[in-house]
Amino acid sequence: MGVDGDTLTPNQVARRDRVLDAAMRLAAEGGYDAVQMRDVATRGQVALGTIYRYFSSKDQLLVACQLELWREMAQRFAHRPPVGDSAADRVVDLLQRAMRAAELEPRRTAALVTASASPDPAVRDHQIELMATMDGVLANAMGDLGPELEARLVRTLRMVWFGWLVGWVNGWHDTTTVNAELESAVRLLLGDR
Repeated sequence: MGVDGDTLTPNQVARRDRVLDAAMRLAAEGGYDAVQMRDVATRGQVALGTIYRYFSSKDQLLVACQLELWREMAQRFAHRPPVGDSAADRVVDLLQRAMRAAELEPRRTAALVTASASPDPAVRDHQIELMATMDGVLANAMGDLGPELEARLVRTLRMVWFGWLVGWVNGWHDTTTVNAELESAVRLLLGDR
């Protein structure tokens, strides 16, 4: 299991950040297969053993990268919230903005999505935190729909979005199709809310 970022010294945080940055750059350059722990160590200027202190597997490292990107995205959405008169309009705006971000780095997106679906038990805590972060972003876009309904809608929309994203990274669907299908799903689920 990786080391919790809250328990690290400033020097350890700096090393961990270099590792995350190196993994993201390698993924952007060559996708999932390009992220090899030795290459991450070299690019991040850390010892290979240092990486394994923080991350027990490549998938855990890449999901940590995905989590960092979603934390940054959550901050961007907090500073520039999704726009629209209804919850559906705001969620559609959010998902389209997220897809534009994914399109900027398609190989990295594919690598992170692949790792996010990993069955590796070491990845589970990061996956749970990633889902909670995504859920928070979706819930904020919806506004107050009541906690029970909101939780059900958020879970469903997250899973629909992830499914279409998997199709996109595997080349089954283009971005236009994904955006149209996501908007359709949002409007079916949220109606005029």
